[in-house]
Amino acid sequence: MEFANAATSGKMLRRSIVGLLNDAKDNRVTSRLTQVMARVKNEDLISSRGERNVATGILTVLGKAWLNGFNFNKRAILDSVLQAAFSLNPVTGEVVIADLVPIQQLEIPDGATHVELSSGFLNLDFATGIKDLQVSNLVNLPIDATISTVTLTPAGAPVGTGQSFYFLKVVFYQEINAVQYPLNNGAFNALQLIEVL
Repeated sequence: MEFANAATSGKMLRRSIVGLLNDAKDNRVTSRLTQVMARVKNEDLISSRGERNVATGILTVLGKAWLNGFNFNKRAILDSVLQAAFSLNPVTGEVVIADLVPIQQLEIPDGATHVELSSGFLNLDFATGIKDLQVSNLVNLPIDATISTVTLTPAGAPVGTGQSFYFLKVVFYQEINAVQYPLNNGAFNALQLIEVL
């Protein structure tokens, strides 16, 4: 029963961010996330054995810590792909990357000419399954030495109860004849859960 709850909770989180996830995941993300959810469930110190659940475990500091920093694409870990500091406003979900120099602060895959950054702010209640995801604007930059401050602002704060989850995504493209094409089906794209509150 507890394993089923961990698997269902992982599925709930993945489905909540399917728009962000579809081009920034590896083929083992389901099992990796289920393992993490099992650890979150283990932080439930209230429920009886066999009835521990993620909805209760995530309320604890350690429960949140297990999920914090989860990378959905193991082939593209955010801390390796983006070597620039960023700040998060937990009230609005706004992520700011100050003075980004793409050619210096990104791990650039062969053939990439452009990078696109976005963020997501999710409210998800594991007990009820009610969710609301607000996605930011997309910032598309040529991979060059131009310095720019990237500001990613979700459309609004998500509604509902439950926990707040914040995501940061980096996607690479190759431009040919003024058209940008996804690079290698997203193998180098990074998506990280940067904060859980």
